[in-house]
This record gives sequence, structure tokens and C-alpha cells, in this order.
Amino acid sequence: MLEKAGEKQVVALCQELIRQRSYSGEEAGVVKILSAYMKEMGFDEVTIDRYGNLIGCIKGSRPGKKILFDGHIDTVPVTEEKEWTYPPFAAEIHDGKIYGRGTSDMKGAVAAMTCAAAAFAKDTKKDFAGEIYVAGVVHEECFEGVAAREISRFAKPDYVVIGEASLLNLKIGQRGRAEIVIETFGKPCHSANPEKGINAVYKMANVIEAIRTLEPPHHPVLGGGILELTDIKSAPYPGASVVPEYCRATYDRRLLVGETKESVLAPIQELLDRLMAADPELKVKASYAVGKEQCHTGNEIEGERFFPGWLYDKEDDFVQAVHAKLTEKGFAPEITQYNFCTNGSHYAGEAGIKTFGLGPSKENLAHTVDEYIEISQLTKAETCYYGVMEALLK
Repeated sequence: MLEKAGEKQVVALCQELIRQRSYSGEEAGVVKILSAYMKEMGFDEVTIDRYGNLIGCIKGSRPGKKILFDGHIDTVPVTEEKEWTYPPFAAEIHDGKIYGRGTSDMKGAVAAMTCAAAAFAKDTKKDFAGEIYVAGVVHEECFEGVAAREISRFAKPDYVVIGEASLLNLKIGQRGRAEIVIETFGKPCHSANPEKGINAVYKMANVIEAIRTLEPPHHPVLGGGILELTDIKSAPYPGASVVPEYCRATYDRRLLVGETKESVLAPIQELLDRLMAADPELKVKASYAVGKEQCHTGNEIEGERFFPGWLYDKEDDFVQAVHAKLTEKGFAPEITQYNFCTNGSHYAGEAGIKTFGLGPSKENLAHTVDEYIEISQLTKAETCYYGVMEALLK
């Protein structure tokens, strides 16, 4: 059982994590603090992988299932610090709330996971079947699920708990997302004689209008696939007196269950092929955007921006086991889906690992000015994570 001392500990850990600014690629300070806490709390192993993910492990006395608690430790930047009521990296407490960048997204959850795992190990004297992993994941804000691949290879979990904010409701799915790049290639010339060139932007304008006729698929639970233009760039830029020879448009495509890289691009490519057949001057290409970032370890992390959707049935045994335990503890969790993309894109969408989301705080506080987490949500999350271990480590 969790006690008042445990509540103080989870608040203190959350505050320490917030005080370490950890934009993507700058998570080393959080890793150092969280690693020290885990070792002090009696974790059996604490590992830092090549990307800088921190993975703490507690082993039960008997073989059994493995649970991985996943929480990213990078945050989006603070762009206008003067707009914050309280300093974004001070972790000040006001009216029962801890304020700061990453409180809800999602260092509060990471603190609660860590403390819950330590409390469970202490209360059971590690006399349980299985293993508990708590992962502080890097670079999630850049591309969901890429760094997580390294974690699942290491831990090989049977269950994954995503700690993204859910107001302590159970989330059993999400739409994924992809960044699709459309490129047109023209012929440069002086803009005083445009007939001598091929304007890549004009070609792109026609392509964009044609893509608007495509209708993405729809899922009865997750909703629409969505295919939305998000940006467009031409080159050379600035293009003084030059007809642009290149144009690049980016689309946000929301992914549904079962969609693959091939199936998502297929209707777009078919459309582009028809357009090129009708216009011999048109040269156009479709692909997925590729992200490349520097890790705090000095290594590079790279991946295509394709993050699959996933969905489990609310009647699945592991979902019902957790729901029953949380209900027994006095909670009333709804079983729904996330409205945004998470590391579940890898665990469930790519690797097929039984996954659900359960986290403190409100989803709409992520990335906001005056981001906060209610202390009551933080301490309740620790109780919920403890309950997950009771439900699944039998």
C-alpha cells in the first residue's frame, strides 16, 4: 500500500525532473537524476542505451510476465517564457498544482511510474512473478516510437503501459500518423522569359488540387484517415527573377489500424502516375519524410515519419484485468482511445505488444503555456500503476 511518505516522494521526484530542461536531444540531466533515484529505490538494473533511453528493471523472485511502463522525458521547447505565470523550469507549487514544462507531458507520469514500481517491489519484497521495466524515453516529441524500438528489443515486454495524459482513463488505441512528401521538379529560367522553363510551383498547384479529390479511409472507432496539406516550399528561395525548379509539399496523414506504408502511398502514387501520363512535363514523386536528430549520447537517431495506428478490444483479458483492479481501488476509468500519436505506434502498431495508455492529467495541457499537473492526479497515478502491477503480475 502507498503511504503519505510515498506521496511526498513522487512530488519531489516530479519537481526534480521538471527543473532539468530536457528538450529533445538534451535529456542527459533528467537521465542522471532518474537513474540516481532508481538505484536508490532498489531497482536491480539501470541501463542507458545508445540513444540515451533510460531503462530501469526490477525482477521478481519467480519467472513471469514483463511489464514495461513507457514515459518520454523530452519536452517541446518553451518559446515565450515571459508569458508564463510561473517559471517553466522551477516546478513551483500553487493551489495544489505543480507548474512547469513537462509536468503533464509527461514527467509527472514518469515520476509516478518509478515510485509505483519501487513501492510494489518493497511491499512484495520482490516476491512476485515477472519483471517490471520503467523507461524514460528520448526524442518522442520528434518521432513517436523510433527510440522505443530500442527499448522493446532490450526488454521484450509482454505488456506496455503508455503514461501519456488520460485523466487516469484507459486508452486502448490511437490513430497513427505519417508525413508524406510530394515533390515536383521543373526547369529553371529567368522569370522575364518564363516560357523557357517549367515552373515547379504551378505543377505542384495542379497536383495539390488533384490530391484533394482523394478520400482517405474511415474507421468506425478511430475516425477519419485525414490527408491534410501542412506546408509548401519552393527552390531556389528567395527566388528573385528565377522560375522555381523545385517544389515540396508536406501532408499529414492520420493512420488507421492495419494501414501499411505501401497501402497508404498506393492511391497517391496511382493519382500521380495518371497526372504524369496526361502531362509530359510533370515530374512528381511521393515519399515519406525522414527525421534525423542528435541524441544526448552523441549518436544519431533516424527514422521515416510513419507511425502506425493501433486498437485493442475493450473486452480483451488484459484490459479487463486492469479495469477491474482500478475499479476495486475506487477509480472509475473509462475505456477510450487517444486523440494523438504516442510511442504505442511502435509497441502495439509495429511490434504487436499488448498495450494500453494510462496517465495523470488532462490531454489538452500538453505543450501549453502554464502547463501544470494536479498533485492529486500525480499521486492517484502512482496508485493506478501499482494496481496495474497487481493485476498483471500474477
